Parts: sequence; C-alpha cells; structure tokens
Amino acid sequence: MYPPEQPPLPALTRAECELVDAYLAVVNLLARINPARGDDTYRGLRAAQALVSRATALRDALTLMHQRGESEVHAATLTRALRVLDGERRTQRVTLPPETVS
Repeated sequence: MYPPEQPPLPALTRAECELVDAYLAVVNLLARINPARGDDTYRGLRAAQALVSRATALRDALTLMHQRGESEVHAATLTRALRVLDGERRTQRVTLPPETVS
C-alpha cells in the first residue's frame, strides 16, 4: 500500500520558494535551540551558530522579492506551501510543549 499522495505545491515565484525554504530552515534551527525541548547545550549551540547564515538567507529572499517588485506577500498561497512542506509540525517544535498535569 502506498502512502497518501501529497497535494501539489502551489505555483510560487523563485523568490517565494527561497523565502519558504529559508523560513523553514530558520524554524528548524529555532526548534533545536528551544530550551523547553532541548537535550543538551552543544546541539543548541550548533543550531544558534547556523541560525546566522539561515537568517541571512531569509533576509536575502525577502530583499529579492522586494527588489523584483513583489511587494505583497500572498499569505494564502504561502500557507498552502508551508502546509505541504510540513510547516505546522515544524513550527510547533518552536513553541512550549503542552503543560503536563501532575
């Protein structure tokens, strides 16, 4: 049995693709740095070091969009792309874990 087929990515400009990719890379790193979910300081340190270059890539993607006249962010389209790329699960790791009742 095959896994369910993913919905197709919406049509995005190259700059929008770079924006989504860079955003998810930053989210992944922030999740690794999150002290509420972390296991050790070395992992967080390595993620924090990598965060600088990923944040720069995110800035560059937004700069490129602005320079090309893409002054409007199409939130609905980008939201669909983020959902297809598992953005909901990734962003949940950045937040605090649910409170446990003892």
